[in-house]
Amino acid sequence: MTGLRGVRGVFDHQVMRFVMVGVVNSVFGFGVFAGLQLTIGGGIHYLVILVISHVLSVLEAYVLQRWLVFRVSGRWWRDLARFWSVYLVALAINLVALPLLVEVAHVSVLPAQAIVMLGVAMGTFVAHRSFTFRRPLGPSDHPGAVEIRRALGREASS
Repeated sequence: MTGLRGVRGVFDHQVMRFVMVGVVNSVFGFGVFAGLQLTIGGGIHYLVILVISHVLSVLEAYVLQRWLVFRVSGRWWRDLARFWSVYLVALAINLVALPLLVEVAHVSVLPAQAIVMLGVAMGTFVAHRSFTFRRPLGPSDHPGAVEIRRALGREASS
């Protein structure tokens, strides 16, 4: 029983949920990119494949991060626009870094994309927590109220 409680405790921490969901998102996003690159990459430039995989990956990541990591409700479309704006910055970085690695450093496309993905992952957490899914604090959300809820065993908002 203690082991199960410990596992559940991990999911109470937003950073750990982000890491776990981030692994799923990264595998999904890289899988879409790799699948497209391996199947149609001979006829379509890898940057076009990057944009296609970006759209699919951002939609998947939004649903999982909203539901599992940040646990927010309401403002679905507004949050999606903010979420996508964060990933547009990541896409811009990717559109510059990927060709630099492929064309200048002569790294193969798939390893180069893996390197770029790892490079932008942590910045997205900070951006989503402080911008995309940030909610104004209500009177019951000040630090003292959060600690009281924890002491009483009630779910504290992360």
